[in-house]
Amino acid sequence: MISVEYNSIGTIYSPHKELHGMPIQPVGAKGVKGKIELNTEFEDGLKDLDGFSHIILIYDLHLCNGHSLKVKPFLDKEERGVFATRAPKRPNPIGMSVVRLDKIEGNILHISNVDIHNETPLLDIKPYIPDFDATKGEELCLGWYADKHHEAAGKRSDKRFVD
Repeated sequence: MISVEYNSIGTIYSPHKELHGMPIQPVGAKGVKGKIELNTEFEDGLKDLDGFSHIILIYDLHLCNGHSLKVKPFLDKEERGVFATRAPKRPNPIGMSVVRLDKIEGNILHISNVDIHNETPLLDIKPYIPDFDATKGEELCLGWYADKHHEAAGKRSDKRFVD
């Protein structure tokens, strides 16, 4: 197995200070404000990002210990393979969220629709581009999630992935 190491490029701040009760995805965090404090040595990398309304945040799920290959996702009562879910107990604890970019002030990014725990290490930022990031013109199959989508906005995390 190849070992891979990443360093944080900044920190994500949010009002979510407890894992229990957090929104499970940005769809359930409409209007929740947060900010990113990017390490100053990466500030030049923000050039032109202010032209995008949404960004993809890739971050370390730093509060997860260990992983499970089978999990009961927040939206289901049945055990599923971890790769068929967005559950946090992954072999590589990497999270991803699409959030609204409200404004940039120096190395501070003000964001909305934040479903991320306070003081989460940020690994990368990418602009959200629908032509690249949204599948169009293809039939989509949503697996076990197909009949659960109406529950996502109101669902909150519980303690099932906390050791």
